[in-house]
Amino acid sequence: MNSVSRPRRLWRFLLILMAAVAVLALAIGGGVTLVYVNAAVSTVGSAEFSNELAIPPLAPSRLRPDGTREFELDMRSGRKEFRAGQLTETWGFNGDYLGPTLRARRGERVAVTVRNQLPEASTVHWHGMHVPAAMDGGPHQMVQAGATWTPQWTVDQPAATLWYHPHPHGVTERHVRRGLAGMFVLDDEVSESLPLPSNYGVDDLPVIVQDVKFRGAELDSAHAMFRDVGFLGDQTMVNGTLTPYRTVGDELVRLRLLNASTARSYNFGFADERSFALIATDGGLIERPLTLDRLALSPGERAEIVVRVRPGERTVLRSNKLDAGLDFWTQRFAGGDDTFDVLELRAATALRPAPELPATLAVPSTPDGSDSVQQRRFDINLAGINGKPMSMDRIDLAVTRGTAETWIVRNADGMPHNFHIHDVQFRVLTRNGGRPPAELTGPKDTVFLPPNATVELAMRFDGPADPNIPYMYHCHLLWHEDLGMMGQFVVVEPGGAPGVPPSHGH
Repeated sequence: MNSVSRPRRLWRFLLILMAAVAVLALAIGGGVTLVYVNAAVSTVGSAEFSNELAIPPLAPSRLRPDGTREFELDMRSGRKEFRAGQLTETWGFNGDYLGPTLRARRGERVAVTVRNQLPEASTVHWHGMHVPAAMDGGPHQMVQAGATWTPQWTVDQPAATLWYHPHPHGVTERHVRRGLAGMFVLDDEVSESLPLPSNYGVDDLPVIVQDVKFRGAELDSAHAMFRDVGFLGDQTMVNGTLTPYRTVGDELVRLRLLNASTARSYNFGFADERSFALIATDGGLIERPLTLDRLALSPGERAEIVVRVRPGERTVLRSNKLDAGLDFWTQRFAGGDDTFDVLELRAATALRPAPELPATLAVPSTPDGSDSVQQRRFDINLAGINGKPMSMDRIDLAVTRGTAETWIVRNADGMPHNFHIHDVQFRVLTRNGGRPPAELTGPKDTVFLPPNATVELAMRFDGPADPNIPYMYHCHLLWHEDLGMMGQFVVVEPGGAPGVPPSHGH
């Protein structure tokens, strides 16, 4: 009897075990499916555009006796009422959130007095600016709590929309997410001579786009499940304004788009599919206006676009699904399926006429690769760059002052990245072996790299030389940067060798 029942018991046990495994697999599968389904977010059609868009003020400046234009930036903590009746703890420059727009002209000597009134050390990096390495504001230029830093340099690059933000090694994402960012606009003779919308805050609008999520009154900075790109919010704001609208009184409106999000890429267009003119990329004006109806920007990238409005109409700047060739899993969990209504433009019933955009804008300011003296290769993935995570005391390469180089950057990962180089603007020579799309032919300092993509970049290192103080190159998805997707280079005189970086980043 026992000899018969034992196989039955064993068989019953196996059936129960198989059923339990099947139930567990279904539960896990169902849970993953639920997470996948709920991962996509959209504010399309639901944004009420009830808040007038805040325009960051132009930072006041004073001229020193020697002609230097001096700005002041105080890094401080504060509280901001993003939503009625709810005060949120924030950080900002000269205020509770974000900072003023600094504006200077090519050829000017500028100085910025930076006071750190935060409870911890941070930095201020001039993203896109050609500056001496000691003035760059990277992780080697830490400003301790209570301390002051006064970098100064001569503006020597074309008119452009740049920005400033913290760059402390290991915690950059957190510092930017709390609100430390602002624009730095440069002008020059070329930009001032062109009939472009240029009345700041009227027909020339800063559009600092960030994604955000609230947990009660507080900013939620948690990374959701499977979000390998970093923090992704469930709504957007512009210049610190949720559901913003702006009334405009001109036929042509210039939008200076800045993706100041820490991980999210946007695919900008208008809800009514109207076209717009791209006139500038990261490093300034392109050769001639380019007509588009979509423009993707990854974290840190900027673009200036001009859109035409008709009297009395409304149109919505929207971020559409990302078209970057991502697989279905990465598309969903990297935010590629998310859509947002970002900003509503409301045209006045009578509009000031605007001249047509000029047929040509600016001559190229970046090298074309023909005079590159060296070619370098960079494989980037979450483990680091060329297999090495960032080390503050290791200089990865030295470039020679006055020479051009070609860098070949490959995303060797299954997730999206981008690549930002300090101090220089580059030209994208090729993407995946072919000619880059037209919107990538202007001066750039940050470029998006989907999985398995390769770009070829040409740049010139004008110096000044400093063998000891490095510039950075890194992924500008800031959590990836914090994890170590970053390297360091120094500029040396011909025949020079790299020195030793400052210890401990001070």
